[in-house]
Amino acid sequence: MRSFWPIYKRELFAFFVTPLAWVLITVFLLVQGMHFFLLVDHFASAGSAGSDQTPIQAFFGNTVLLYLVLFLLVPPMTMRLFAEERRSGTIETLMTAPVSSVAVVLSKYLAVLTTYAAMWLPTVLYLVILRRTGEVDWGVAASAYLGVFLVGAGYLALGLLMSAITKSQFLALVLTALVVLTLFILGVGEFITREGTLMHDICAHVSVWAHMNDFASGIVDSRRLVFYGSLVVLPLFVTVRAVDAWRWG
Repeated sequence: MRSFWPIYKRELFAFFVTPLAWVLITVFLLVQGMHFFLLVDHFASAGSAGSDQTPIQAFFGNTVLLYLVLFLLVPPMTMRLFAEERRSGTIETLMTAPVSSVAVVLSKYLAVLTTYAAMWLPTVLYLVILRRTGEVDWGVAASAYLGVFLVGAGYLALGLLMSAITKSQFLALVLTALVVLTLFILGVGEFITREGTLMHDICAHVSVWAHMNDFASGIVDSRRLVFYGSLVVLPLFVTVRAVDAWRWG
C-alpha cells in the first residue's frame, strides 16, 4: 500500500486546483450559512415556547436543505474520479504501475471523502456561536456530524462506482444524481406507505430523513451503522472488481 499516499495526494491536489471545487465549496458554505442564519432567527423570534426542537435537531434533522446539498454536491465531486482518466487515457499509465486495484480505489475514495469532511469543517463554528448564546449538547452534535459523515460516505462510494463504469463525466454525474434521488424518493415512501407492510419497512430502512432525525437527536442506531457500512463497502468492492477488469481485460 506504499503507492496509496502518492495517489491520495494527487487526487486531493487535482480537486482543489479546479474552479469547480471552489464553486462547490462556496455554494455549499453559502447555503449552509443561510440555513443557519434562518434557524437562529427563527429560534430567536419564537423564544423558548416556539418549538420543542433544538437548533442542532432543526439544522441536521427536519430540513430538506441537507438533502438538496448532498444531491447537488456529491455527483460533481465524484464524476471525474475514474471517468476523466478513462476518457483521457491516463488510466492506462496507472494500471501498468506497480499499484494494486484496492490502493487505487481506496486512495481516490478517501481523497474525495477527506474533501467532503473538510467542506463540513467550517460549520463547527455554528456550534461555537450557539454555545455563546446557550447550552450545546456536544454528544448530540457529535452524533449529528457522524450522521452527516456516514450519509456522505455512502453517497460518495456510489458516485465513485458510477464514475468507474463510464468514460463520460457527464454520464457519471447523471447516474450518481439518479441513484441518490432514487434512494431519497424510496425513503420518502416511509410516509406514504402503510405501517406494518414490507414496503414500509424497506422505505424506513433506507430513509435518510429518518436516519438524520435519529442522529440529530443523539440516537446512534446500530442498524444505521450497518446500512451505511454496507452502502460504502459494496460499491467499493464492485469498483475494485471493475478496475481489475480493466487491468486484465
